[in-house]
Amino acid sequence: MIAIIDYGIGNIHSLISAFQSYELNGLPVEVVLTSDERLLNSAQMVILPGVGAFRYAMEELEKRNLVSVIKELYQSGKPIVGICLGMQLLYESSEEYGLCKGLGLLKGKIIELPSAVKKPHMGWNTLSTRGSKSNLLSSLSDESYVYFVHSFYADGIDESTLIACTNYGVKVPAIVKKENLIGFQFHPEKSGMVGSQLIQNLLNELINQ
Repeated sequence: MIAIIDYGIGNIHSLISAFQSYELNGLPVEVVLTSDERLLNSAQMVILPGVGAFRYAMEELEKRNLVSVIKELYQSGKPIVGICLGMQLLYESSEEYGLCKGLGLLKGKIIELPSAVKKPHMGWNTLSTRGSKSNLLSSLSDESYVYFVHSFYADGIDESTLIACTNYGVKVPAIVKKENLIGFQFHPEKSGMVGSQLIQNLLNELINQ
């Protein structure tokens, strides 16, 4: 079972549909949208989605007592995948609408894209894998296109966590991985064949753990 954390942020129908179209250990993937700690603990993988503002998202996680739950899931070794805003929430803080503390599971701060570029960064852009050997990139060529929608990005990160980046006036971390944490700044569920391959690679990584 894959659990998508429900904290009232964004339309995640396409994300649910994307994962339901795959198999895990030869069986159709069961996907649940939940904020139930019991279900999150029993899931094989937990996904933290999100669109919108960092501060509001953190407030909603706090209201539902999910901040401590997510941190405990991480400490237990549970695979956690942050997508778009969900990836940003894994970092220490954000400057969006004033400084706001994040989950602090990854080193770095979320800052606004440069003033010289159009915001939000919306549409297709390339992934530069920089020769990464990660299994998450299996069967993908360098400079593959994926779909982004964001105005802020992770800065001051631990470079050892970086798997792929994109260029949008600045180097934007696009895929990061640390232990059982994986972050996608873009939307794999909206990224066509490349996104489909990334989801398959993600599930393969889960199977092989």
